[in-house]
Amino acid sequence: MKKSIRVYITGNIQGIYFRSFIKENAEKYNVKGFVRNLEDGRVEVFLEGNSEDVNKMIEVCKMGPKNAQVRDVQTKQEKFQDFKNFKVLHI
Repeated sequence: MKKSIRVYITGNIQGIYFRSFIKENAEKYNVKGFVRNLEDGRVEVFLEGNSEDVNKMIEVCKMGPKNAQVRDVQTKQEKFQDFKNFKVLHI
């Protein structure tokens, strides 16, 4: 079953390879969507794919790379948009 979810991550997470870490794992789990830094210091991740793979990616977001200090992860169900790949977006 396909699943789409938007994830907002709060913590010490910008400037420490966080977006690249998310992209690498999304490609590993065959999840599509995007990741980007927000101006308020959070990171936004849009994930879509098979439910099991998206759930694995949510766990990856909660963990973050080695130097990350994730304080909070909020998720929001979204409509499936049929992304073709996973991108790192820049504001």
